[in-house]
Amino acid sequence: MWCTGTAAYNDVLELDAIISQVLRNCSISDSRHAGLYSVCGLALRLRDLYKWEKGLDPWVEKDSSKILEWIGEKEEKWEKLAESDFREITILGTKYDPFDAEGINALLEPHGLFYGAGYVHGLKPTFFLAVLEDKKVIDGYPVYILGRELARDLLTVPALSQANCILIRNESAKLFLWNQIFFIKKSGRHALRLALENYGLREQDQKALHCNLARISAAETETYIYHELGEIRDTAFDRNIWRDIISTFPHTPVELLARTVKDLLADTSEYGTLRYITRKRKTASMALYVAFLDGLRKTLFRELLEAFQKFMQTQDWEVVEQAISSGYDMAKHYAEVITSIYNTGKQKDDMKWVGNEIKKRLLAPLT
Repeated sequence: MWCTGTAAYNDVLELDAIISQVLRNCSISDSRHAGLYSVCGLALRLRDLYKWEKGLDPWVEKDSSKILEWIGEKEEKWEKLAESDFREITILGTKYDPFDAEGINALLEPHGLFYGAGYVHGLKPTFFLAVLEDKKVIDGYPVYILGRELARDLLTVPALSQANCILIRNESAKLFLWNQIFFIKKSGRHALRLALENYGLREQDQKALHCNLARISAAETETYIYHELGEIRDTAFDRNIWRDIISTFPHTPVELLARTVKDLLADTSEYGTLRYITRKRKTASMALYVAFLDGLRKTLFRELLEAFQKFMQTQDWEVVEQAISSGYDMAKHYAEVITSIYNTGKQKDDMKWVGNEIKKRLLAPLT
């Protein structure tokens, strides 16, 4: 049984000091990498961070003047930290490298806390600290269910993997889901409407959506888990090669393509999200997946959109399953081509050639 509040272990661990250290490293990461985002992308992430800091529900929008004032203060703090190095995390007199999540969690987990550290898009370091609500094993992999976040950076994701463990960030998941619904494009509204109807809601009933957001987010948790499982267990895109590619081409169209292909393989593999959804016949989850499909994933996986249109008329899951199989074959082909180009480039010792070749052969035909 884990503690559900912070008071029980605050005195033992000096929790406030730990939170302060993690928050400082979060701010350093944000200050260094804010430039990776577009103006709109950064504004959305700052909006999420503001809501978290102020303890606001996802749908609450404060006056823009207050947010702008807060952003100004945040940017001043970032400027002071931009040249700073990440600090070690000191817990009970022992110093830990800020990326030593395993060592830190060996101490924190028995106290009902969990620490996350790693790298995300553009190789941005990310850190967070959360209350540990539950732990279970699915298909042989540990799954940590995390609740209230005590420290976090700009990253808002519902789930991620860390050393072959799957982390579900419930607080971020609710905010992530709300953002997906709030900013949905016109092309996704029909699928969103179907999803909400399957949850007993009408799209226009915002009050009901507010009341049921946590319920819907909880019901979608396993789709996040199976995405991470699909990614961990994927062998079509060698994990070491994939990591080399994204570290060689950070914040470029090549990184975006490699990450998109990896995500599609995770979703369409026998262990992944879409196979789980079809096995369980989760119409709402399938509709949400299609509603939120965008960007390069949407460009590469149009077959699923076409299959879903037929599914809405016939409720025939077989047509969806066929599209998923085709999607897997497509993503596997892209992974093979990317890997072949990368290996040839390594032999040539010419990563510039690799980048140009991937753009010419794989990205240019998509535009």
